[in-house]
Amino acid sequence: MRKLLWLGCLSYLVIGLAHVVAGSVLESVIDHYRISYKDGGQWIMNQFLGFLAGVLITPWITSRIGRRGGMLLALGSLTAAQAAYSMLLPWGWMLAFAPLSGFGFGMTEAVVGAVIIELVKDSKASAMSRLEVFFGLGALIMPSLAALLIREGIWQMSFPILTALSGITMLLWLTLSFGPADEHIAFMPRQQQDRIARKPEPRRYGRSALPFLVIGALFFTLYVGMEMSLANYLPSILVERSGMDSAQGAGVLSLFWATMVVGRLFMGWIADRTGYVRYLIVTTSAAVVLFAVMGWTHQLTGTVLLICMTGLILSGIFGIALVYVNGLLPGMTERTTSLMVAFGGIGGAVFPRLSGWMMDNYEADTVIWMIAGMSACMLILTIVMTVLGRKQAVAINAPGSSEAG
Repeated sequence: MRKLLWLGCLSYLVIGLAHVVAGSVLESVIDHYRISYKDGGQWIMNQFLGFLAGVLITPWITSRIGRRGGMLLALGSLTAAQAAYSMLLPWGWMLAFAPLSGFGFGMTEAVVGAVIIELVKDSKASAMSRLEVFFGLGALIMPSLAALLIREGIWQMSFPILTALSGITMLLWLTLSFGPADEHIAFMPRQQQDRIARKPEPRRYGRSALPFLVIGALFFTLYVGMEMSLANYLPSILVERSGMDSAQGAGVLSLFWATMVVGRLFMGWIADRTGYVRYLIVTTSAAVVLFAVMGWTHQLTGTVLLICMTGLILSGIFGIALVYVNGLLPGMTERTTSLMVAFGGIGGAVFPRLSGWMMDNYEADTVIWMIAGMSACMLILTIVMTVLGRKQAVAINAPGSSEAG
């Protein structure tokens, strides 16, 4: 199990790199192709449309070729797309390969997340936090690497580096053995896996679970949309607000991801002890305050400090919320994980596109205030989810209950 967890961490490192590579070199891509922020937003949106497709069909794919087969398909798609990016094809082709890249890192996230939540018996939040640490490391390394490559005038090397890492990870999934865990990820249909585990998943959610499921989906839509808007446009926002060059902007983005990594080192431990609900309410409330202050603050040092604090606050929200939702929808781990990540993909597709349009037509401050508003909506959804979650807990613990969630 330990070997599987570490390979999951490596996979999350790769998708962390893949999530932010477009935003890290966006300014250079815009200059190279002589396109607008709106066009750059379309590129990012295409990736997340592929991401959405990948996570939605993950249960269907793994039921036919197993989780190991699903990982090979996912990482193979990501490797192929990044190899195509490496050639700096005409812009139309870059847009065409973007969904393939998103499909790869979306399916990887869904499969690995479901496997870890299902197979780790204790401290699920800590296990998910470890995955998120490596995702954060990838999202930290890529902007720093991009800043260095931009300074050297070879920013396009970001893509072949990611191609190589993705390909290596795919080979490890192909060749490594994980002992008893092999039967859960083998190249076999889901029905055979269920017979081995003797824990077949229900075919659908119970009626009492649906309101909770919908609110959870909206929460993930807003969170990922907010995080990806910030991650992809933070360098551009800083360039416009403070006069930084693109390399310096990418460096500040790395600082944001560094604080995310630091936060994820201990946020799982905190959430396990304080409770998931309390953790989510406190962190979303803090995010509202920080983004609102950021909208008012134009002083560079203050803005950078706020960005660092925001990284710490946001660091554990995704993983803890995923564990919380799965905990109240038992027996549906892979389907629930795929749905939550899928709705996150919708947010990751729509809101960066909207942010790009805002960057073209309004001041950068508008994007910050939009993100602050999204944080406020997340806080409201967290409170609603808490109320529905209590009802859901009663439903699943009722004697003789057959509810899936």
